[in-house]
Formats: sequence, structure tokens, C-alpha cells
Amino acid sequence: MKKIMAVLLAIMMVLTLGACGSNNESAPQEEAAPTEKIVIKFAAQGDSTPATQQSIDDFNASQDKYEVVWEDMSNDSGAMKDALKTSLSAGSSDYDVISMDVCWAGEFAAAGYITPIDEMLQAAGLKISDFNAGSMAAATYNAKTYALPFFPDLGVLFFRKDIVSEEDAAKLVAGDYTWADLQAMAETYKGQGDTTEGYLFQAKQGECLVCNAAEFTAGWTDIEGGLVAFKALTDSEGTPADILNYAEGETEKFMTGAAVFARNWPYMKGCETTLTDDQIGYAPLPGGSCVGGWLLGINKNSANPEGAFEFLKYLATEGQVVQATVGTHLPGYNAALENADVLGANAMLTDAGFQKALATTVSRPVSSAYGEASDAIQINVHAYLAGDAELADTVAAVEAALAK
Repeated sequence: MKKIMAVLLAIMMVLTLGACGSNNESAPQEEAAPTEKIVIKFAAQGDSTPATQQSIDDFNASQDKYEVVWEDMSNDSGAMKDALKTSLSAGSSDYDVISMDVCWAGEFAAAGYITPIDEMLQAAGLKISDFNAGSMAAATYNAKTYALPFFPDLGVLFFRKDIVSEEDAAKLVAGDYTWADLQAMAETYKGQGDTTEGYLFQAKQGECLVCNAAEFTAGWTDIEGGLVAFKALTDSEGTPADILNYAEGETEKFMTGAAVFARNWPYMKGCETTLTDDQIGYAPLPGGSCVGGWLLGINKNSANPEGAFEFLKYLATEGQVVQATVGTHLPGYNAALENADVLGANAMLTDAGFQKALATTVSRPVSSAYGEASDAIQINVHAYLAGDAELADTVAAVEAALAK
């Protein structure tokens, strides 16, 4: 009898343990730890507006795979370039996406610092024509695309709408005029409306001279004709006698009513002025408007090129709305030019002449040795404008500089 009781007791214990085991199956399971995001490091200059940080925050909130960290660089472009070159030339993966002055792209591409993105663009359904033409010209090296616009800048013709005739204003806004036409207008209208000069531009030896040369030569497609027109305007009675000493700062005199026409960057609209908005018009330049500004590229040694492109794509497309509305930058993504918020944030973008300028941009030389090329162009073109060099020699020198 004792044996039977023992067996029954053992069976009951087994059944009890089995029941406990089945209850464990319905017990709450531990939640899986969240997947850690892949960090994408973005090397960009400081931003006095909230735009860059907001763009990063918006991207980080938009998905759960990547997290962008801003590596804040110097606002001194020379110091920033040196820091980037030190890192990139060592093969470092310290940065994934880098912000570059438009003049650096060719040099960085030739040195193997940044990677081509043509296949990535195609896979994303994006085309070069979706972006600012001049910026993309600066982003192209040896027929490959290496960057997208962060925010472009461009040269533009400012003119006095209250002085220039409606007929001439219409030609300017449409871009239906030549350098010779502009020279004739400068000479004709000079002195009207209490002005003292016809046309102000940058002919001083420096980077500004390279930009103007790019415009006069229609993006280096007509070097001889462009230089002839450049010198004719420099020697014209419609320009100041000391125009060879004019950089951007001197050109700002337009805003105080000194001149009828001026070539400068859009920032000049924000300078101290005695003019009203109704007095100022905008137009493209005859040979195209030279692009400035910044581009976005991917470090060739990035440990996360897919994530780097995802952020680069975001910043160059959707993020352009933030750059334009919060940072007041010009958009490099053409679709953003139709965004109501973008147009509302910058009155210049609704101006027909300014829109034409945006659509007809040209680039400075895209070179593996941009500094040397720029120096050669500055020196030789300035000497020609000053009457110290012959046209044929200057054309040859510019062509040699472009080949660097």
C-alpha cells in the first residue's frame, strides 16, 4: 500500500511541474533591446542660423536606421579645407559626409578623397538636371558626379528699375542682351537719377576676378571673346576709373545710389541702402551667372557609404526647404524653387530676372589643382585688363590654367 501511495504522489508531482511549465509559456517575455542606430558623421562649417541642426534633427527623426552627428568645422574656409585634407589624405573615416566649397570638389575628386555618386543617384531616381546647373558643373570631374548642392550662391546683375527704360529692363530680365549692350546702357544711363557710375563689378586681382572671368567667357566656352568684352567694359566711360581695384565691397556702393548697374552676389540686397525695393531689379549676366556656395560629398573611406548617401540625398532634396526657409540660403534643388514656403521666405526667388539667373549658371574651373589654376587666371587676366599683357598671351595662359 505504501508503494502505491508513493507512485501516486510521484505522478501528481510530475503533473504539477508540467502545469507550471505551461504557465511559464504565457508569462511576459523580456522586450528585445532596440537596435542601435548607425552613426553618420557630417563635417560642416558652423551655421549662425538653426538650419543645419534642424535639417539633421529632421533626418534623424525620419527613420530608425541612421543617426547623423554634426562635426562642427571652422567657418574659416581655408582652415576647414586644411583640416579636411589632413584627415582625408590619411585615409581616415572620421567623416562620412563632408561640406565643400564649390572650388574644392575637383581637387578632392582628383585626389581620391570623395567617391562618385552617379550609380547612387540613378538608383534613387535622381538626375543631374534636378539640381542647380552651375553647382553640378562644379561637382563633376572627369565625367563623373561627385557631389550635390548644399546651398549655391551666384553672381547677379542689379539694376535701377527707376532709371532704365521698360524696353531695356525687359531685355535684361529675359537675358536677351550682350556685354556690348550692357556697356552701351552703362554709358547711356550713367549720371541719371543722381548716379555717378554706370556699371560696377569686380576687376581686382583675387578670386572675385575669376568669377567675373567665368561669366564674361560664358563658362570658359569663349575665352577670347569674353576677354575682349571684359577689357572693353573695364576701359569704358561707363565704369569707374579705378575699377581694377574693385572687389565685392566697393561694388556695394550701388545700394547707396552710386550706380545704375552692378554685378554682385545676392547678399548685397541686405546691405545698408538708400534705395527701395521698387527701385532695384535683377537679371542674369550675358555669359551666365557664376556659382559660389557649397557642395556635399561622401568620404571615399566612409565606413557607411549607404547611410552617408541617404543623408546627403535628404539634405540636397527635402532638406533644401529648411536651408531656404530657416537658413535663408538659395536652394540647389530645382523642385524647391516651386515650394510656397521657400518662395515666401525670399522675395528675390519670385523675381523673374533672378529666376533666370538661377537657371543660367556657370562654374569656375573644375581642377585637380584649383589654387594654382585660380592664381594663374587672376594674374594673367588682371595684367591684360591693365594693359600689361597681350590678348593672345592671356588666352593661352587661361587655357593652360584650365588644363591643370
